[in-house]
Amino acid sequence: MSQWPTLARQGLWSNNPALVQLLGLCPLLAVSTTVVNSLGLALATLFVMIGSSTAVSLVRHQVPGAVRLPAFVMIIAAFVTCAELLMAAYAYALYQLLGIFIPLIVTNCAILGRADAFASRQPVGLAALDGLMVGLGFGIVLVILGGARELLGHGTLFSNMELLLGPIANGWQLTLAQDYQFLFFVLPPGAFFVAGMLIALKNVIDQRRTRHSARPAATIARTERRVRVTGVIK
Repeated sequence: MSQWPTLARQGLWSNNPALVQLLGLCPLLAVSTTVVNSLGLALATLFVMIGSSTAVSLVRHQVPGAVRLPAFVMIIAAFVTCAELLMAAYAYALYQLLGIFIPLIVTNCAILGRADAFASRQPVGLAALDGLMVGLGFGIVLVILGGARELLGHGTLFSNMELLLGPIANGWQLTLAQDYQFLFFVLPPGAFFVAGMLIALKNVIDQRRTRHSARPAATIARTERRVRVTGVIK
């Protein structure tokens, strides 16, 4: 498990499926109108990601190469069905709001891609950890996108959280503007705009980190050249 820092960094930041690989954008953009919708889909995706990666790793030596991808799709579909039934049983109102996007988790390229590229070649522990980190990376972006669109589009945060968390979440709604609605952020164009801003922000942070890490190396190189030029050879 010494690889966990690398897997965590790749799943959450450097190889984030939503910000870098740009996979699973259909549910990401369609569902992220509010925090509760985003959190519901994020939890379902995380459950499927961890379960399918673990199961694929367990059967990686028994599945012939000719039927590898169909077998992986069936495994993912089984976990999606479990997630769908659990949400229908315990959060039926939210399940109705999310609609077709819960079954469509089967077609999320991030899940199948990690199952084929990583889980099918790694032991169970690493496969489960990779599924956890990739699922968290996708879910965090989904929740941030939903929060930004809810805030900018409706002037609220955490509205209708009781649909997912039950009566304990009553009164969690934060109303920052009364009788406010900005349709641009509620509709799909707003989703593309906010997602683009998040991707641009990540790129700016990466560029600044790269420049910052390059400065000490450049200073050392200049120092070495000065030593070689002014040094005395005996």
